[in-house]
Amino acid sequence: MLIFSLYTFLIILLIGGIGVDLMRFERDRSRLQYTLDRAVLAAADLDQPMQPTSVVQDYFAKSGLGAYLADVSVNQGTGYRVVSATASADMDTLFMHMNGVDTLTAPAAGTAEERIDGVEISMVLDVSGSMNSNNRLPNLIVAARDFVDTMDENSAEGDLSISIIPYATQVSVPDTLMEQFNVSDEHDYSNCINFQSTDFDSPSMSGTAPYQRTMHFDPWNDYDGMDDNPKTLMGDNNSTLPVCEALPGREILAMQNDTAILKNYISNLTARGNTSIDVGMKWGTALLDPSLRPAIGELIAAGDAPAEFANRPRNYDDSDTLKVIVLMTDGENTQQYYIEDDHREGPSDLWFNDEEDIWSVYYPPYDAYYWPHEDKWADHPYGQDGMGCVGSNTSNWKCKDRTEDGSAENVEYPDLWAYVSLKANVKRRYYPFMNDNNAYSQWYYGVRDYVNATVKNTRTKAICDIAKDQQIIVFTIAFEAPSKGRTVLKDCASSDAHYFEVKANGSGIKIDDAFASIASSIRKLRLTQ
Repeated sequence: MLIFSLYTFLIILLIGGIGVDLMRFERDRSRLQYTLDRAVLAAADLDQPMQPTSVVQDYFAKSGLGAYLADVSVNQGTGYRVVSATASADMDTLFMHMNGVDTLTAPAAGTAEERIDGVEISMVLDVSGSMNSNNRLPNLIVAARDFVDTMDENSAEGDLSISIIPYATQVSVPDTLMEQFNVSDEHDYSNCINFQSTDFDSPSMSGTAPYQRTMHFDPWNDYDGMDDNPKTLMGDNNSTLPVCEALPGREILAMQNDTAILKNYISNLTARGNTSIDVGMKWGTALLDPSLRPAIGELIAAGDAPAEFANRPRNYDDSDTLKVIVLMTDGENTQQYYIEDDHREGPSDLWFNDEEDIWSVYYPPYDAYYWPHEDKWADHPYGQDGMGCVGSNTSNWKCKDRTEDGSAENVEYPDLWAYVSLKANVKRRYYPFMNDNNAYSQWYYGVRDYVNATVKNTRTKAICDIAKDQQIIVFTIAFEAPSKGRTVLKDCASSDAHYFEVKANGSGIKIDDAFASIASSIRKLRLTQ
């Protein structure tokens, strides 16, 4: 009986001792796991200024468990950080050693992740004529392509979207995107918008509010595309330069993540025209504004943007999204030309006989038509049979039955400006009979006007300020820019640290260094804010 009692006592002691050892084990394991969980969560925080590995080590050291930390691994890139850690602690048993188990190993492992699910970038790039100087455009192309590669390499699949907004005198918009706005329909030769000053006080663009379409016209050159066979639209050759160019390499590329598409687009950039920093910045901001989400949806439906961007641009208060603008110029705001309202639509005073390539100019003060090809006046546009009056002036013309080849059709203003430059229209149609500065005053300076640099600088400041108010991070690059341009860009940047200056004399950073620094800054951005 005594022996049985002793065996029973030993069995109870062993079972109870195992329980004690297991409770001690669970206590140590729980403490280890709790410390590890807190450590990786703190280390994965994108706002954490310390190095992730140091954070984990510090947590274990302060808990008196530093000796038990086995491994820490960190995977991070633009807008995300994943921290994993493992730990283990050996515990000497008090009772289980009687059963051959001398130690128990308490394991702990965990992974914490914090991710900005979206990085939205607008690259607003100056492609004005001055970019052809000093090898600037080729250097920009190399730097911008490298920037795309760097951002892609540091971003998880589907996280990064890039829009490219090339700007000169205007910003050209692809058809599908333009169709999402209530834009006047004077013509369909090209797609640009004449923004008003109030438009720069908001980051958004309305799908219902009316916008004025930029006319398709050339204010610089002397070229008559109607004289060509076939006719030449302004912008279809190197002799013409419309304010708004309808060329794939000049149009916005919206919401892309395919590096091949982005880099090929950048490689095909061309430079000409004036500089409108304000208009480029307006579109760059709009493409980060949630108001354009329905428009992006239509681009997706048309196959012009990836389907995974259906919820972009995301809301400004989405803490998982980083919105960035990279604004570059080599110049300063200059004149932005536009056609005055009374010459935007409707019939002009010009008639064209397409079969004979002959113009007729109706001149209201004489109530007569000037024929430039004969330097004569008539009571009708050239190209009709029957009674007609023609002469060197209206007071001595002769009226008789006439047979004239072809037929004359009135040319409406949108078609006139699309095929005939403003200077060609004045020099070839009006100057021969007006023969003084009145021709230019009425039919050049009286037809076109412009937004001046002072107004455009004010507009630029307004849209830059509103972008920064929405927590959009604005980087700016003054690429060998003059003083006024540098001032505008420095003011536009989120801070002095977000402003980069590439100097013409070769001192300081180069354009590729500026883009590389910006790419690195974006990756580290949430760590340093």
